[in-house]
Amino acid sequence: MTGHRGWSLLSADAGSALVARRVNAGSAALREMRKDMAKKLFVGSLSWDTNDDGLHAAFSPFGEITEATVITDRHSGRSRGFGFVTFADDEAADKAVAELNGTELDGRTVRVDVAQARERSGGGGDGGGGRDRW
Repeated sequence: MTGHRGWSLLSADAGSALVARRVNAGSAALREMRKDMAKKLFVGSLSWDTNDDGLHAAFSPFGEITEATVITDRHSGRSRGFGFVTFADDEAADKAVAELNGTELDGRTVRVDVAQARERSGGGGDGGGGRDRW
């Protein structure tokens, strides 16, 4: 995952040290990270009734799935209406996008697309408007 000013998180396993290094935009490490992202699909407009097992069942005819997760609200536990499916290979993921995007799952027309890496924001900010008040 590429972060602030080209720094990339390479390892963050439990019990091990955090390893990061600077990655150039055209580097092999960055291309490898993007390749890994190509296997992960975003599934939007899910029914509130769709769960991890239902998501897995809908996508499993297209290939080996390593993970299928419906994202839930941390407070209520209710579905947020989207999820992610990770395939073992790119070809299966591409076929699933082509076949399932715009189809119905549990009564809702779903959007299926390759997941995009999301930059984490620093959050907060100073809230200033850029002018001196004094």
